[in-house]
Amino acid sequence: MSPLEHSVALWNRSRLDLASDEVLAQIIDRGTMDDWRELYQLAVGSPELRRRIHRLILAVPLPLPHFWLAALRSAGEDVDVGVRTPDYWSGP
Repeated sequence: MSPLEHSVALWNRSRLDLASDEVLAQIIDRGTMDDWRELYQLAVGSPELRRRIHRLILAVPLPLPHFWLAALRSAGEDVDVGVRTPDYWSGP
């Protein structure tokens, strides 16, 4: 059982489904540091998961996109950490 299954980021989900880009984006957006550590560990062992996270970071406005790009790069993904990413707006 993955600690991500109990993530507060999945408040509106009945289960963890890492095959869902929406769930991945939700974990990146609303997850805790522990959630992010777990997601990173899973990504280290999965080139497909790294590619999907990379694609999401470049397409969806999320917090800390360059943090994630650097993490992906350290996990072995070929990424440009200086690339422009969608602007994230967190409210007034």
